[in-house]
Amino acid sequence: MSVRSKLLATAAVLTAVAGLGTAGTVAADAATAQCGDRCIQIYSAKFGTAAHPRLVETVHRGLAEVGRPTVMRPVSTTDPAGDIVGHRAGLVSDFHQDGLLSAEVNRHYGTLRAVEVEYAPYGERTGLCAGLATTAHQNEGLTLQKCGVSARTVWIIDTADSPTTAAQGHFPLVNGSTTDFAHPYAMTFTHDSPDRRSHLGDRGHRASVPGQIRVARLMGNPDHVPAGQLWGTTK
Repeated sequence: MSVRSKLLATAAVLTAVAGLGTAGTVAADAATAQCGDRCIQIYSAKFGTAAHPRLVETVHRGLAEVGRPTVMRPVSTTDPAGDIVGHRAGLVSDFHQDGLLSAEVNRHYGTLRAVEVEYAPYGERTGLCAGLATTAHQNEGLTLQKCGVSARTVWIIDTADSPTTAAQGHFPLVNGSTTDFAHPYAMTFTHDSPDRRSHLGDRGHRASVPGQIRVARLMGNPDHVPAGQLWGTTK
């Protein structure tokens, strides 16, 4: 399968799971023209919908470097910082077979789908995926990490915990490095002011970045998962 076909296949998995049909059927005009139909826009159910995502996962200041935070920012057709493509998609059991996910994760989620999503400004792949710098723990921020190296860049599409009522089509995204299966560490965004500027701390170390996406223990039963832990995709 060609690189382009793999990217489109990943986009198709995400959009199909989100209830949006096949890749390319929903156009939110939320990526650069250069990235085109390869781009996946990941939005929070707390702030938007497939038709109007409002805020989407974006690389902070657009810099392609390990450790760069991923944040929620308004959709844009001109800012390449929001250009996200699929790196890989498949069953959790496939990722486990390839050594990226543990046997315990496979026992809990083996029949579900999982994905890696890669930063690709103007459609140019960087080899950096949204993930975690360490094994998932409470309130750890999402950052760019090397794709295909560890469970920390793998996101499990947790349809088993997806709502079955009003929020149908949205789903939790559980990090593949989670070690808590009663309340797994899931992608979380609750910040009410995602457009405030970020800053650097002493000696240039990155301080808390407003609008940064984090992981937190998944709360509630499927019909009561907080909106800040539910995600959808559009294109």
